[in-house]
Amino acid sequence: MKVDVILGLQWGDEGKGKIVDVFTPHYDIIARFQGGPNAGHTIEFGGKKFVLHTIPSGIFHPQTLNVIGNGVIIDPFILFKEIDNLRASGMHPEANLLVSRRAHLILPSHRLLDAALETTKGASKIGSTLKGIGPCYTDKYGRNGLRVGNISDTDFNDRYNALKEEHLALVAHVGFDHSLQRFDALSFEAYEEKWFDAVNRLKELNIIDSETFLNKALDEGKSVLAEGAQGTLLDVDFGSYPYVTSSNTISAGVCAGLGISPRRIGTIYGVFKAYCTRVGSGPFPTELNDEDGTKMRVSGNEFGSTTGRPRRCGWLDLPALRYAVMMNGIDSLIMMKADVLNNFQDIKVCTYYKSGDMTVDGFPFDLSDPGLQPVYEKRSGWNCDLGNCTTLEHIPAALADYVKFIENSVGKPIDILSIGPDRTQTLKR
Repeated sequence: MKVDVILGLQWGDEGKGKIVDVFTPHYDIIARFQGGPNAGHTIEFGGKKFVLHTIPSGIFHPQTLNVIGNGVIIDPFILFKEIDNLRASGMHPEANLLVSRRAHLILPSHRLLDAALETTKGASKIGSTLKGIGPCYTDKYGRNGLRVGNISDTDFNDRYNALKEEHLALVAHVGFDHSLQRFDALSFEAYEEKWFDAVNRLKELNIIDSETFLNKALDEGKSVLAEGAQGTLLDVDFGSYPYVTSSNTISAGVCAGLGISPRRIGTIYGVFKAYCTRVGSGPFPTELNDEDGTKMRVSGNEFGSTTGRPRRCGWLDLPALRYAVMMNGIDSLIMMKADVLNNFQDIKVCTYYKSGDMTVDGFPFDLSDPGLQPVYEKRSGWNCDLGNCTTLEHIPAALADYVKFIENSVGKPIDILSIGPDRTQTLKR
């Protein structure tokens, strides 16, 4: 068997969580391969809404195992807030949740350092979620981090304290007063206490050697779906650097994030919105700072599921989408939130960029070049509600034309179309 992959093709928030939830009944195992609690995967069904940050989006199907892979970084406090929220809704996520022994831990001082470093950047700040993502990955690649497998070591507290003191020294060096910082309305000391309580609870979860577990499952014919977080344009190597996340969000990251061979990658599904959004700082060529942008934000409820920040909204960017399709080797496209554009008389699509007199057809090295301007093609809107559509064959002609235009532009089929937040509002060929 091979590992199929679902990942985002824009700046995150594409709706991957919903699609993973829809796909889950067809898989034995769902595995997150990168990122941490900076992710926010929203799933709605039965009139209820759930937001997951660390737990894979297949958790609502008790017959499917959910693996937090070695490429994920975990804040135990946030993980158990998720678990407790699910338990309050009558679920038992511990029963089908497995955690990689090799996953790195986000310490409270990682979050503190994240806030301190972001503050020093001033107007050049990245727009961090302040979840400690960057500092944790820095320690991981500096070979200085703590992993889930370390929590039962006799010297865990000593190693924790040594790393914390390094972080506090850096915080003091940049002149940041950590006594004023709050995490989930808690002081650093109160957060640290609850973090250690969560570490003790973490010991009770099913902790595994995920790379061995997954390869054995594949050998036994089990089906596996890898779930990505953030989006391709936030990849640390190939995104709009430096305004990116700290991990590899593209399909190549699946192998390192789960411990599987490239030969074991199967179908790769790319998820994108019918328009574009971005949270935080960084270049966004098709951003709309007008009534249309506000209309998208309100209609699409475009507010960060992790931070609550308003998302920046803009028209679909085809050069960026083609780039993302190329980087990931996409087999099948999934377009989300078509319903958000229901009431637009006309829809614009960026088909290429201009820089002075030069045409820029690809995804440029420096997306923040002030001379870079999007060139748009206008398409007719469908101007109707999509609630009565049950298959892709039933969509209005203008929407079908929009779908076909995108397919022809990127050279890949759109096989699934989402027309609402609920898992039932999903049209397939």
